Amino acid sequence: MAPKTVQLEIKRQASPDAPAVWEKFELEWRSGMNVISAMMEIAANPVTADGRPTTPITYDSNCLEEICGSCAMRINGKARMACSALVENLEQPIRVEPLSKFPLVRDLQVDRSVLFENLMRVKAWVPVDGTYDLGSGPRVFPQQQEANYPLSNCISCCCCMEVCPQFNEETNFVGAATIAQVKLFNNHPTGKVFKEERLRALAGDGGIQECGFAQNCVEICPKQIPLTNAISDVSRDVTIQAVKDLLRG
Repeated sequence: MAPKTVQLEIKRQASPDAPAVWEKFELEWRSGMNVISAMMEIAANPVTADGRPTTPITYDSNCLEEICGSCAMRINGKARMACSALVENLEQPIRVEPLSKFPLVRDLQVDRSVLFENLMRVKAWVPVDGTYDLGSGPRVFPQQQEANYPLSNCISCCCCMEVCPQFNEETNFVGAATIAQVKLFNNHPTGKVFKEERLRALAGDGGIQECGFAQNCVEICPKQIPLTNAISDVSRDVTIQAVKDLLRG
């Protein structure tokens, strides 16, 4: 009996300005095989299905267990993590492409720095700079910890931004991931010192008013973060802050 094989079709582009081409690969099937392990096999033996030597696929990955968020790509038309995309659960040939809404670097690697620029814009951190002893931190009750924990699971994969119809060059929408982090840090007893600044940042260009509540983000999120709930709550807080600023002025 001939060994079971896996067929992949991978979209390749040597540079942002180079023409895109599709290359086909055929690998021997192994139990538990995922898309990233297929990439590793191609790297070890970069030969296409028709026997033509090629170069290893360029892509991002690190943890291989859906924690770092770096291996997000489109697999059979769906944005997802390549490390958790098991070959045995995918229709073949498996078509692999880079995320479409971020600047291409090469092959499956894209530049997702816009997310980190957005996180800096809303001060998505707890301000405890310094090496001196700050003493005991404020108490956070278990109920609040349970409410915040899902928001802290964000792995910056950008899948929510990829599937969002409002995230594009015309709107400059910050995306669901950034908004959820605003809620997380505004809920923190120390982090909320920047609460007003975060809310004002989301009231400006590309802010929360750009959200169309399509809910694609919550459907695609690999960590099941309650993104639409976060967007709704932060939208309310942004409106309240805007009214306060208006009355103060």
